[in-house]
Order: sequence, then structure tokens, then C-alpha cells
Amino acid sequence: MALTVAFLTHEPFYPPTGGGSSEAIYLVQELVRRGHRVRLFCPQVEEPEKVAREFRVHLEPFTRWRMGRYARLRNLKYLAFPWFLEQQVARSVQREPVQVILSQHTIASVAAGRLKKRLGICTVMNYLDFLTGFMEAWPPYVAPPFLLRRLEHFEVTLPRRYGADGVLAISDTMAEHLAQAGCPRERICPIYFGYDPAVFPLRPPDLVPPPEKPVVVMHGSFDQHHLGPIALEGMAELVRRRPEVVLRFVGRETPSLLGFVERLRNQVPHARVELTGFTPYHEVARHLHTASVGLVPYEETTGTHCAFVAKIVEYLGVGLPVVSTALRSISRYFADEPLARFVPFAGRPFAEAVLHQLQLPHDQQIEWGQRASARVQRELAWQVISRKAVNFVERVAGDGSNPRQP
Repeated sequence: MALTVAFLTHEPFYPPTGGGSSEAIYLVQELVRRGHRVRLFCPQVEEPEKVAREFRVHLEPFTRWRMGRYARLRNLKYLAFPWFLEQQVARSVQREPVQVILSQHTIASVAAGRLKKRLGICTVMNYLDFLTGFMEAWPPYVAPPFLLRRLEHFEVTLPRRYGADGVLAISDTMAEHLAQAGCPRERICPIYFGYDPAVFPLRPPDLVPPPEKPVVVMHGSFDQHHLGPIALEGMAELVRRRPEVVLRFVGRETPSLLGFVERLRNQVPHARVELTGFTPYHEVARHLHTASVGLVPYEETTGTHCAFVAKIVEYLGVGLPVVSTALRSISRYFADEPLARFVPFAGRPFAEAVLHQLQLPHDQQIEWGQRASARVQRELAWQVISRKAVNFVERVAGDGSNPRQP
């Protein structure tokens, strides 16, 4: 049975800006491929007519204010967004009913939950992370612990409070948190997080840097929780031990990144830092191809333990050795992956692991890289993830959810 799906997200749909936003286009493509009609509720995109035509969706853009991970007053806008999105979607589906509401991320899931309670429409929430869980790494004056506990409770109990018919979870750990918060386990489907092999292809062997010219790389949005004491201590120690190493940061030069680089240079003034600036998602791989080791020096928080870190999947996809702190979800999944090393949450062990990876023989890097790339392509390509997700949405919608349309 073909469904009409209201697809809700707080991020511009296209082009993807990296991280969680990259998943949306593949889910939509799989829904459309199966003959479902997608009505896309998202912030304004560039060339909307072209996007609607290319992805065969009906765009219903949010236009009250500019949204995006680099928009001014971002956090305040995120707080207000669900309430205004709810009203927009409610007016739209009252004119033209839908069978399923599918929300991306917690922010859109607040609107989806309120719509479920208000209109009775079958609702599936996609938890791509534990958003407030990352805030545990923020300073107490920014995220007071008493307030943070309430926010975390609010986020993890959304499916139970609003009676979501189904929940997609980014990891087994995220699924466990949702179940412990009262969401029935049978309503939760862990799907993990994928990557596009065409965007992150296996690198040619001749691009691997020689041992005497090491380059370590980190890419992403460089928010406050990405660059903490572990990253600072680990990279400073690495530079002290290997002064010739280049530290490459691929992404927008955010205040968090610039502040981190300043603190790093206060400790090791001779640090060789390379800032690429904003890099379109489809161009990130060329910066990874010419690196020696990919870094994920995250602090220990509930959010990072629940995350199925995209960076690691993408590093392995191009055949790049990885060093990460021992994040529960991702380290479980890749526990037997020789190209990835997971270390305690401290800077010195992190630096030691990077130094170890920099000493891997060239032939071994190539062999392990090919195997790791083949594995993630087989298990975590977006087409694989999307099929699993849409199978679940179809099953939930066909389980007798009777939309109460006005």
C-alpha cells in the first residue's frame, strides 16, 4: 500500500551539511523508490523547484526564519522551531491527510509527538543522536546540571509521552536508553548510521602519505562538545612527540575550533595546523584520502556513548586508520576492526594510539583499509540503512495504526 508520508526535519534537506543531515536524502529516496508520496517539511532550501523535481517530493518549506547549524541564535531558534512547525504541519494535513509522520532528530520529533497526540496520525521518530546528552561536556554555567537532567529526561521520554508508534534508533545504546525510559522495546528499531560509498570512496594506495610526512585529520561541525580536554591534551602530546605531524581540521572555522587552536598553540607554539574552512559534504573525502589517521577525541558523555559516529564510518570507508575514545556504541560495533583503535577517555592514551597508527606499515594499511572499506560498504551503506528503516516504517504503518484525520 502506498503511503503519504509527512517527513519533518529541522535541517535544510539539500545539500546535506554533514552529520545527521546526510541521512535524510537517502531515506526519502527509498520511500519514493517504493512508491510512497513524501511531503517534506523542512527549512528553506536553495533552488526548491529543482530539489522537488530531482527528489520527486512535495516541498512545504518552513519560512518564518532562517534555520541551519550555522544560523545566528541557532539554539533559541531550535527551541522555538517545533511549536511553529507543529502549526504548519497541522494546517497542511487537515487540508490533505497523510498516513505517516516521520521525524528526523529530537527537535522535529517534539512537533511530531504533539501532532500524534493532537491528530492521532501514525508517527515514527528517528533518533539520530541523544542531543541533550552531548551537553554534559559543556561548562556548568552554560548547561547547569539540574536543568540538563530535566532536558535529557524530556528528550528520552518523548516516544513514551506522546505514544510514538515506532522509533528508529541510531545505536543499540540509544535503543536501550529509550526502552529504559518507558518506550516499549518492540517499537524500537536500531538502524545505526551509514555513509555513501560514492561520496567516501576507498582511496588509491598512492595517496597514503609517507611515514615521514604524517597528517592526522578530523572533520565535522566543530561544536563545543567536539574539542575538549582530551583533544587538547592528546594533540599537544602528539605534536611534542612528532613535531612534523600536520593537524588537519576539515570544516567551518567555528568559534569552538578557533578557540581550540589558540589553546593548542599556547601549549605547543610550533604545532602545524591546517584549517580547510567550510568544505561541501561531497568534497570532504579528498581531505581524508591524503591523511594518515582519522581522529575522534570525544569526551565521555551520555550523548557520545549513544552516538554511532559518522566520522568513524567515513574514515573506514576511505580506508583510513582511526583513533577514537571508547564510545560505547561504536566501539562495540567495531570491536574486532584492526584499522580502528579505541582508547580510554584521556589525552595521553589517545596520543599513544595515534602514534601507533602512524607506524603501521604501508602494505598493512592498504590491506586493512580495503577490508574495512568493504565491510562498511556491505553493512552500512545508506542504501542498506534506508531499506531497513523503510521496512520498519511500512511495518509500523501496516500494524493497524488508524489515523484519526479531522
